[in-house]
Amino acid sequence: MAVGKNKRLSRGKKGSKKKIVDPFVKKEWYDVKAPIMFDTRVVGKTPVTKTTGKKLASDGLKGRVVECALADIHKGDTAFRKFKLIIEEVQGRDCLTNFHGMSLTTDKLRSLVKKWQTLIEAYVDVRTTDNYLLRVFVAGFTNRSQNQVKKCNYAQSSQIRTIRRKMVEVVHKEVSAGDLKELVTKLIPD
Repeated sequence: MAVGKNKRLSRGKKGSKKKIVDPFVKKEWYDVKAPIMFDTRVVGKTPVTKTTGKKLASDGLKGRVVECALADIHKGDTAFRKFKLIIEEVQGRDCLTNFHGMSLTTDKLRSLVKKWQTLIEAYVDVRTTDNYLLRVFVAGFTNRSQNQVKKCNYAQSSQIRTIRRKMVEVVHKEVSAGDLKELVTKLIPD
């Protein structure tokens, strides 16, 4: 390196330092409201960037999926059921949601699966009366008979196929008979 070429070291970098702006200054908070099927109407709050120019805040909210435990939105203590709600409409500061899915927590699923029994899984695509297409996943387990001596209770493959066929048939009959609201009330235990 040539002598006298490091003049800029003492003065710092070229240009002024960029100001650090808090990102939440540009945000608005909206209330997320659960559908009528649930006891608690306000699920929580969600932030969205304020309306600027042609970019509307409501467009940023529509299509968002909110996940919450059943215990938070309905009376009872079944916290292992998780409901997904999708934001469909924005009215003022309220986001109106609709049912988007239900699942069990991983720890509940792991506690159901045990050794020495057969797990039978099935899924079925069903259309409700109000024209919603749903994919329903079902899991079943073999059980010990009343005076069984054997430690394991496995099902034969032909029995598994028969049980699976019956599961699909029952789910198809139950879901296609009613609308989405009736289905959600069936998923909520009493």
